[in-house]
Amino acid sequence: MIDNEIIEKITKRGVKEIISETEFVNLLQSGKKLRLKMGFDPSRADIHLGHVVGLRKLKQLQDLGHEVILIVGDWTAQIGDPSGQSVTRPMLTHDDVIANAQSYMDQFFRVVDKNQTQVVWQSEWFGKFSLADVIELTSKFTVAQFLERDDFALRFKEHKPIAITEFLYPLLQAYDSVAIESDVEFGGTDQMFNLLVGRTLQQIKGMRPQQCFMMPILVGTDGINKMSKSLDNYISLDDTSNDMYGKVMSLPDSCIMTYFELLTDVPTTELHAIERELSANAMNAKKLLAHTITETFFDSQIAGESQQNFENVVQNRGIPDDIPEFPLAKAPSLNSVLLESGSVSSNSELKRLYKQNAVQMISIKGETSSLANDVDTTNIESGTVIKVGKRRYIKLI
Repeated sequence: MIDNEIIEKITKRGVKEIISETEFVNLLQSGKKLRLKMGFDPSRADIHLGHVVGLRKLKQLQDLGHEVILIVGDWTAQIGDPSGQSVTRPMLTHDDVIANAQSYMDQFFRVVDKNQTQVVWQSEWFGKFSLADVIELTSKFTVAQFLERDDFALRFKEHKPIAITEFLYPLLQAYDSVAIESDVEFGGTDQMFNLLVGRTLQQIKGMRPQQCFMMPILVGTDGINKMSKSLDNYISLDDTSNDMYGKVMSLPDSCIMTYFELLTDVPTTELHAIERELSANAMNAKKLLAHTITETFFDSQIAGESQQNFENVVQNRGIPDDIPEFPLAKAPSLNSVLLESGSVSSNSELKRLYKQNAVQMISIKGETSSLANDVDTTNIESGTVIKVGKRRYIKLI
């Protein structure tokens, strides 16, 4: 029998809803090695802390001896999951999917135990599907059932297009549960419909229905919207330690306790103490949170160095000691310097930063000026530092 304290941690902390919690607890106490389904749509190449909320739950169950079945959605990614979308999603090429999947898995195994994970690709079963199989699958559900899903219902009401392929997405995801004989599937609350379709399809097929774990949606660094790369309010597992620490420090105070609960193992009793002192020591609480999260993905020493860097650069308004250098002679303009050095990812990002007065020039005398547009590098003195956004620096030599 599993200790009640462990059951409580698994079923309550970092969980929005379980369907059905009673069935899940009975299954957990049965001693059966559970098959934990986590499917991912490799339409993007990176994982952010919003994804980590669910991955941490997988790791907790792995620690009890259960097995994760990681499904690479190489078929569904080419359709594009419409969940929460107001428009039809573009389809990806198979090469895009393969490249994104590899990047995703490199990050996935920074949280989840690779040795207790089985990686499977949807093409293992969908590659053998015939038109008859597709028709048989679609016959199990009605259009009316699918129009009950919020995003479909809204688009239908507003006379916005819904591609037939988009109706296939939940069906294919549901069939994944049948194919791997899933015991438990995990997803955000925005995935509830898809998870329940999987549960229903298993019942139709005469199988024991999977349990559905719905994770809370993590708010991004803006403190308002769901963490998302498209909204630029995300903290990526691919971020440097300094960026990860700094982004956590940029969170509104209202997010601190939620991040502690969903992304750390700080005991609940300690969280109560942190919450009581939050109004008086918000900075201390935020530093503890930033250190804890950074330490999780790097180590304690690196987290400490990132904290020191934050205090020197942000709190004391200094310039980091160790920043990249770029030869002035290699590029004729500041724009080309920033793009070629990787300080910005695109011209559109650079335009946005100029508009926000987030590109600053710091002279060798320490004088700071904001830039509104591109400048000729021949007019820039060697040793000048360019600050891009809140945490990116480059020295021109």
